[in-house]
Amino acid sequence: MSRRENFTAYETMPEDLAIYMSHNGPHFNKAACTFAVENMFNEEGDAITPYTKKDVENILNSNNVKVKNTKLYDAIYVANMCKADYLNSSITSEQSLAKYIKDTLDDPDGCEGLTFNRWIADMKWLGVPIPWDEFI
Repeated sequence: MSRRENFTAYETMPEDLAIYMSHNGPHFNKAACTFAVENMFNEEGDAITPYTKKDVENILNSNNVKVKNTKLYDAIYVANMCKADYLNSSITSEQSLAKYIKDTLDDPDGCEGLTFNRWIADMKWLGVPIPWDEFI
């Protein structure tokens, strides 16, 4: 096994997930990202106002942060997850948010699709069904 392979290579997958993975690999497409972000809440339990793709591009560009390993909508997911869970706590500025996105996606010892795999694991743990057929 190469160090960059992800756990989904060894799991029995639902057919719709296998089809999704054949098109997107272990990464968020727009529909999967939208679903994931719609299920994010802040510390008070309120839905967040999500960052758009354009918002995230502006945050990264305005802070001179270049992400090497972002694919599809992974950066948008990470930015919104950070907004829901860490912004105004351990992440205190837009610059820190930009660096968090980069650090998460460019993690040198992280596996391919680490963020996506973590999201799948979280959804399983929480008992939230993922409608893969809606993302294809």
